[in-house]
Amino acid sequence: MNLLKSLAMVSSMTLISRIFGFIRDVVIARAFGAGLATDAFFVAFRIPNLLRRLFAEGAFSQAFVPILAEYKNRRGEHDTRLLVDHVAAALALALFVVTLVGVIAAPIIIYVSAPGFAATPEKFELTVGLLRVTFPYILFISLVALAGGILNTYGRFSVPAFTPVLLNLSFIGFALWAAPYFDPPVMALGWAVVCGGALQLLFQAPFLLRIRMLPRFRFDFRDQGVWRVARQMGPAVFGVSVGQVSLLINTIFASFLVTGSVSWLYYADRLMEFPTGMLGVALGTILLPSLSKHYAERSPEEYSRLLDWGLRLTLLLALPAAAALALLAVPLTATLFHYGAFSAADVLATRAAVVAYSVGLVGLILVKILAPGFYAQQDIRTPVRIAVVTLVATQAMNLILIWPLKHVGLALAIGLGACLNASLLYRALRRRGIYAPQPGWPVFLLKLIVAVYAMAAVLWVASGAPAEWITAGGAQRVVRLVWVIAAGAASYFAALWLLGFRARNFVKRV
Repeated sequence: MNLLKSLAMVSSMTLISRIFGFIRDVVIARAFGAGLATDAFFVAFRIPNLLRRLFAEGAFSQAFVPILAEYKNRRGEHDTRLLVDHVAAALALALFVVTLVGVIAAPIIIYVSAPGFAATPEKFELTVGLLRVTFPYILFISLVALAGGILNTYGRFSVPAFTPVLLNLSFIGFALWAAPYFDPPVMALGWAVVCGGALQLLFQAPFLLRIRMLPRFRFDFRDQGVWRVARQMGPAVFGVSVGQVSLLINTIFASFLVTGSVSWLYYADRLMEFPTGMLGVALGTILLPSLSKHYAERSPEEYSRLLDWGLRLTLLLALPAAAALALLAVPLTATLFHYGAFSAADVLATRAAVVAYSVGLVGLILVKILAPGFYAQQDIRTPVRIAVVTLVATQAMNLILIWPLKHVGLALAIGLGACLNASLLYRALRRRGIYAPQPGWPVFLLKLIVAVYAMAAVLWVASGAPAEWITAGGAQRVVRLVWVIAAGAASYFAALWLLGFRARNFVKRV
């Protein structure tokens, strides 16, 4: 299997999802702006979204995929099917209980996660109502993650990568056409979440059936594999989801700031998630099954070389993305969100958070590459210890930075915490002898920095003054942003080519 080709495919599917995600955000920003209603929805949606990372894309996937790969490579189809059936049944039962508790305890959850909302009864009650509607999303999306883990292990990367498009389509449909039928209209977004989760689950079922791995939900709590997944999953909650936990705590801090702060951070986070999903999530998705395969086959040299390939490719793509995100913060924010109720002041407030987030973008993406280096070996404790240190450091920075920088300080703390997390993971991989850098890193980094500076100069000149983007019309902003991004990308890849980089140098087969 050609990993570079797989990465291109997953990134392409992720790109489609992100494009629809931005269309979704444009529609939401135009319809609802950045105020009480959106603050309530984003807080309500963030709770099941956090649990999605904990139960689904985060701890569960990192615990389940290595064990599933071990069964697939060593035990055969029959045992693998039993593992899938038993894990699916246990996961569904646990999530049903979590969902039931979440719906009942919604007021307590909102009071804990956004205590500042209690001072405004209308906002508090709306957030509670939205949380009760959106909470069942965690049940659907966790089963979607189970299906995605199975499909990725069997090399069907494109299906899970495309699946999030359905959630975005649900948002767009409900926001455009269903909102007038709800009271208040923002409640339509809550129902869009639940509908989108169900659609994603139904979409993946035929593909699981095709590889004969559609779960049959058979309970067997004596299954050794189920307990192994459960034991790995528990501590992995911190190891994988430290960024999301930090975002949740940031929401608590932001709830005490001026109205709109939660929304500004949300829109900035959405911009940051574009390169994070395209690069970090895509690379992590294809690396984890491949690393697990090398570990099961006891090939430490190939394991190390695969990590090295992932790190080089990450820096090759993440460094220019971080620079571009900072330089194009106003063009991106204005082009995507500056419509309807989303004002010029909202653009500038969101821009400041985007710039702060960009400081830690490379760290955020590297974490998604370095953490699988441990999880593929079923080592949970090391990333957990590092995650706890990172979480404490991030919250300490929150307390220091929120006073002078307000919501921008919260975004900056997240970015700096991600850089710390990545640095500690890298050091641990080196100390354990899991990863040894291949020759040529100093020259590689020097050439990379030169190419990034060349791109940054082009973007700086081409983007112009921020005021031009705020006052321009929507169509004019779109056209200009396209050619500015094209000019920056062309200059970067041209510089790489002149410095001797070739695509064939990054081809990797497993």
